[in-house]
Amino acid sequence: MRVRASLLAGICASAISFPAFAQEATDDDLTDPQFGNTVIIVTAQRQAQSLQEVPIAVSAFDAEALEAQQIENSSDLQLSLPNITFTKTNFTSSSFTIRGIGDLCVGVSCDSATGIHVNEMPLLASRLFETEFFDLERIEVLRGPQGTLFGRNATSGVVNVVTAKPDLTGFGAEAEFEYGNYNSIKAKGMVNVPIGETLGLRVAGYYLNRDGFVDNLVTGNDIDDRDLFAVRGTVLWEPTADTRVTLMAYYFEEDDTRSRIQKQLCNRDPTGVLGCLPDRLDNGVTNANSTLAGVLGSNEFLAIAVSPAFAPLGLGSLYGPDAFTNAQNPLDLRTVAIDYEPTYFAREEIYMANIEQNFGDMTLSLTGGYSKNRVDSTSDYNLSVQDSLANNPGLLALQAFAADPALGFAFAPVANALIPNGPAGGVCQSATDPNGVGVFGGNAIGCFESSLNFDRSEQDQEQWSVEAHLDSDFDGAFNFLIGASYIDSKLTNNSYYVNSFGLDYASGILGAAVTASGATGGVPVFRPTPFFRSNSPLLELKSYGIFGELYFQATDRLKITAGLRYNNDEKFLRARTTLLSDGNSSEFSGGDAILAPYGATRIEDALNYASADFDQATPGAQEFQEREVSFDRFTGRFVVDYELTPDNLLYASYSRGYKSGGINPPLSVGSVQEFFEPEDVDAFEIGSKNVFGNGELVLNLTAFYYKYNGLQLSRIISRTSVNDNINADIWGLEAEAIISPAPNWLINFNASYLNTEVSESKLLINPRDVSAGRSDTVIIKDITLGSNCAVTSDAGSAAAANGFVAAINGGIGLQAPTPVPATNTTGAFSICQVLFDQAAAVGAAFGGITVSSGVPVDIKGSQLPQAPQYKFSVGAQYTHEFGDGMSLVPRVDVSYQGESFGSIFNDNINRIQPYEIVNAQIQLNGRDERWYVRGFVQNLFDSDAVTGLYVTDQSSGLFTNIFTLDPRRYGIAIGAKF
Repeated sequence: MRVRASLLAGICASAISFPAFAQEATDDDLTDPQFGNTVIIVTAQRQAQSLQEVPIAVSAFDAEALEAQQIENSSDLQLSLPNITFTKTNFTSSSFTIRGIGDLCVGVSCDSATGIHVNEMPLLASRLFETEFFDLERIEVLRGPQGTLFGRNATSGVVNVVTAKPDLTGFGAEAEFEYGNYNSIKAKGMVNVPIGETLGLRVAGYYLNRDGFVDNLVTGNDIDDRDLFAVRGTVLWEPTADTRVTLMAYYFEEDDTRSRIQKQLCNRDPTGVLGCLPDRLDNGVTNANSTLAGVLGSNEFLAIAVSPAFAPLGLGSLYGPDAFTNAQNPLDLRTVAIDYEPTYFAREEIYMANIEQNFGDMTLSLTGGYSKNRVDSTSDYNLSVQDSLANNPGLLALQAFAADPALGFAFAPVANALIPNGPAGGVCQSATDPNGVGVFGGNAIGCFESSLNFDRSEQDQEQWSVEAHLDSDFDGAFNFLIGASYIDSKLTNNSYYVNSFGLDYASGILGAAVTASGATGGVPVFRPTPFFRSNSPLLELKSYGIFGELYFQATDRLKITAGLRYNNDEKFLRARTTLLSDGNSSEFSGGDAILAPYGATRIEDALNYASADFDQATPGAQEFQEREVSFDRFTGRFVVDYELTPDNLLYASYSRGYKSGGINPPLSVGSVQEFFEPEDVDAFEIGSKNVFGNGELVLNLTAFYYKYNGLQLSRIISRTSVNDNINADIWGLEAEAIISPAPNWLINFNASYLNTEVSESKLLINPRDVSAGRSDTVIIKDITLGSNCAVTSDAGSAAAANGFVAAINGGIGLQAPTPVPATNTTGAFSICQVLFDQAAAVGAAFGGITVSSGVPVDIKGSQLPQAPQYKFSVGAQYTHEFGDGMSLVPRVDVSYQGESFGSIFNDNINRIQPYEIVNAQIQLNGRDERWYVRGFVQNLFDSDAVTGLYVTDQSSGLFTNIFTLDPRRYGIAIGAKF
């Protein structure tokens, strides 16, 4: 196809096409005398091809387009792409969603649905999207399953970042300095040095330092700042006309107060049964009595689980004021009141090599690389400040117990560790201690007036990968591409911690109760770990694929492509979850608790560690749960494309995508299905690529339909993300256009429509409301677990369900049910196992009672998360040329994203509101574009755009974390080219 879309000066602000390849076209069929000889080249089919010839829905941005549209990172990139969204997520990660398919699976063994590649090398756990784009040749975004050529786990599509390569024709350098609001200082530059005629070196770097976007009312500090840099070096060697060798090394580091969570929202539940009500998001703080720390430190839990004599040791009553009674949550999304400020550290290294060798009509390409990265982040878990614990009645009781001659041997060590300065002198808390002993082993974060509630997410990852492919360029009707790939990845030191004084307190008091009973022979003990820790010290992935495609040029206009790939994935996971037990207990009041002596330096020093069992399914005492699983699939594609004219292409395709399954992590209590299944998608697509009016209009249109089987979906059980599978149907439309109505005008436009729905009947329990809105069901907050369960009348009688709970609760010292606002029912604190046992014993007297983890609802027809139906963007720029060779280029971009949902449960509370973003800039270019001055503004109207949300566990109070785009930014930049 003849391409007439280099679009004026080579600057195109569209997501369709740009002159985006370092090489120049020499084939007369790929040049246009009106626009010059630079063409739109992409490697969407692992070969350099004109974008308008590729029968794939692909969007591309070259360096000039990225700058023109102010696309500095992935959040910006999504604004200019049809049917694509991007959001940060809860655990130091992020998610691209392409045509409704994103990363709904949460866990260490989950794979991304979008293949992330740098120079066609896959990266499985990259920090790439935390930095900003610099010195790139282009970014390609392929929509739809790309498993045949790009390998495993590209069910939604591929993002391929192509870095700039050395230019062997001459020396070059570029530099830019930017200053903006939030005291933002940004610098980036590049130096290109040819060494002789066959060797070249290119070094590029980037630096960003700015103040935080978020004000903390407690400390007066601003948080969510940035302090990061990256550097990349590339060597290109072309010893012959047929040989090309490229070496690249990249280093990135960040050390600042980046906040993983922009804001936490909650419509506060006054009863404490839920924590946050299920009707809407509001600027409240969860009811602390609903949290695990709240119930385990309560008077009621200690009285029932240990002894009524221990009730005074409780930090509060479940029926009284909670620890967040006086907490504040400012209305402004960028203002918080927290006592634990975030920390963030990330580092990444990438090394890769590529060799291309031409053998006449065939080319062999070999790409290999190594990468490793680390991320370590902490954050205030509740984004709020708990009430003071000074002279708390429970702490006063602890002091008295410690001084009691009969009990002091058991309780004095607890008091010495937690309140060494007395009940009014502050409470001491555990650090996120990998040894598992925390404050009781000397690993404390400090002593404070109130509980610090914080979490920590960390992991290390490294991978080796290699791929080779051989492709032909014969003159005849047949051509081919064959190849193979291999990935060896290890994820280590993956841990997620949640720390709270309430958990430290429960660890100490429950241990003291055992000591006081005489079971340890007088040795004072505590129950490790005194914090929640989900730990996966090792995840191994070994994956290989063998693939090939055959290209048949049936006529001058008709081409047929057929591809096939075999995928094989093997995973091994070593993991355990610890919190006051060894994983075999059904509740925190009993079970097989680990008992560690004071002064222990690690959890392995526990008195009974030899019998601790973290894997119930394997005979004997196991330190970790170890599981391995393998998956394999054949995937492929079949494409027919027809060239109506040299400027108009039609195509139709079928492709099959696959994403491997995985291993669910073990829970601190209870159990779930150990494995989750792979995803498979059958994708059908038709499209048209067109150039009209000698390049005045470029118009690409696409329609698609997906049949999705086994879509992986995460839910929280016992403070841990586990995964299920569902089926879904997806279809949509996309349009991308570039319009050049006059020589100095350039307009780009794209729009999309997306329809997604769960296609099968699937019953799931909505964690926000386990009653499913039924009035004959009582919502229970289990005081031994912190989770919810449901008590339902078999006769459909609300009176019977409430009467049963009231009767059982009366016998164990708890209150009867009370109405829960914003639900259609009542709730109560109780013990689910007791209710379950009593339902079998006396439930018939109440007409039959069922106790379950919740009443399921059918999600058939639900819209998939992060999948807005409507999305569009439009941009326009005008180039005013001065007589002295200088030019002035103003530009405006507007993007709109429609309503979507942050959960598979399409309730109002999970609704993500639509938003609009407006960016503008004006740039003055010097003669021959050797220098420039640019003024810019991003998010002109300071939109508080929410991109995603995450509802936490029932034992954390069901609050919702939200993630947003950046606020309004403006500034000035100056740059020069040499």
